[in-house]
Amino acid sequence: MRAPEHKGCRLLVALALLTAIAGHARGIVRRRRGFGDGGQEYGYVDVRDGAHMFYWLYYVNGGDTPADKPLVLWLQGGPGASSTSFGNFEEIGPLDSNLNARNATWVKYVNVMFVDNPVGTGFSYVDSTSKLTTNNKQIASDLVELTRGFLKRHPQFRNIPVYVFSESYGGKMAAEFALNLFKEKKAGTIDVNIQGVALGDAWISPVDTVLSWANYLLQTGMVDTEGYKAVDRVAQQTQRAVLRGQHAQATLLWSQTELTISRVTQGVSFYNILDRMPTKAHARADNSTDFLFRVMSERIAPDERLDALMNMRVKPALGVVPERVRFRTTSAQVFNALYADFMKPVTHIVERLLSETDLKVVVFNGQLDLIVSTPGTLAWAERLKWRMGEYWVTKAPRRALAVDGILEGFVKSAGKFSFYWINRAGHMVPADNPAASIEMLRQVTEFDKREITTE
Repeated sequence: MRAPEHKGCRLLVALALLTAIAGHARGIVRRRRGFGDGGQEYGYVDVRDGAHMFYWLYYVNGGDTPADKPLVLWLQGGPGASSTSFGNFEEIGPLDSNLNARNATWVKYVNVMFVDNPVGTGFSYVDSTSKLTTNNKQIASDLVELTRGFLKRHPQFRNIPVYVFSESYGGKMAAEFALNLFKEKKAGTIDVNIQGVALGDAWISPVDTVLSWANYLLQTGMVDTEGYKAVDRVAQQTQRAVLRGQHAQATLLWSQTELTISRVTQGVSFYNILDRMPTKAHARADNSTDFLFRVMSERIAPDERLDALMNMRVKPALGVVPERVRFRTTSAQVFNALYADFMKPVTHIVERLLSETDLKVVVFNGQLDLIVSTPGTLAWAERLKWRMGEYWVTKAPRRALAVDGILEGFVKSAGKFSFYWINRAGHMVPADNPAASIEMLRQVTEFDKREITTE
């Protein structure tokens, strides 16, 4: 009586293999076992010929269905920093980089999908360097195709409210992605329930950020008057390059401004002014172009632990990443491909989100962040042109953001726009202040109130 059971098992295995092969032929691969506990989905979407984007989703609270909870798409910055490693293991995923359970994981409250974006980042890969993206428009288009492919493979998410959360350069990508996704939905080309976008310490108006640095450092006691003058001098040169449309030159000058800051502050961390950079990048960099990438790399992966974790533990467990793809938490190749686009603003995209869509638009910023300082973010936010812009600036009430009686920040809202000031946080807000981040997540997504119809 045992032989028929074994034949049945072999048949099921064969069918499963055929299903997996068929999925790969469509450009999407999925396996459910994953890495660590809890229900997961992951795989590739071929967003263009020769461009393969990787996603990794965790079902809410370790289940195996969306459970009528919102879906958060998380986009990391850089450009070229991996969401599936840093955002996942260092910020909001269910495990930390030591593989201990994270108490403040967002997966307790919502479904979370990390995307390695742009292609060439993390486990995402391209067949040739000509397939790397060189501008924000291409990035947004690829993300729409990623979403289209994901929903085709996982239709159970079509009616689930989707919120795009982002950090740093990820905010620049998220803004245009959310706008394009909304437009595609309205045109009827994609069945997605996009509800909002959140721009965290976001690289929306680079020149506003750069111009804020000298004052911010002076007011926080990080430089004296001479240090202020040195930083402001190069910042003004950066602005002039942007105004002339010399964006590649502006990126170089941006990096020179950072190099100046590092020298006059003796290595203050760009990601939290109460810290110093892990090593003296300003002393080791051959030039300012080398320095700008070292700054990002040393904060994201200072000791290469994440690279080792992803290559030696995660990659074999997932079983879908091509052998030739070697994971790096930060990609210089991706960064360099976007070098000329880096200093271009997308404030006009945020204005279109407010004027042409019904999406929630959220901006949040850490109090101790330097690389995207709150004063710089507030400068462009207060200039936004939209129906309630003047009211938001001059009349909207600013409320305390408190958790368990502790003042975690402030929030100011008008219509569908909200700005969150987050206390005791630098650039990586969820890692630095989990309580404030989760309260913001609750207010934005209403994960504790929403009833979703999935029929």
